[in-house]
Amino acid sequence: MTEQPYAVRFSAPAAKALTTLPEHIEDTVWDVLDAAAGNPWGFQQWNADDPEGEDVRHASVGQLSLTYWINRPLCRLSVLTITCLG
Repeated sequence: MTEQPYAVRFSAPAAKALTTLPEHIEDTVWDVLDAAAGNPWGFQQWNADDPEGEDVRHASVGQLSLTYWINRPLCRLSVLTITCLG
């Protein structure tokens, strides 16, 4: 049996940032989130020195970066920040 992908939720600042991105960057955001939803721990830990912070992850693709929190009990990814330089 395969596990269901995690649902994706956005913080208010991340949702606002998503609406300001050009369409091709927004598509990349969704591609990254699709990958993260299928394997939430597949991206690097946001702060590797924090032993209690293994559920906060950071995904980067080119000039785009996302920070998300893995909510294990609810099987959700909460997108905390979206940053695009360019």
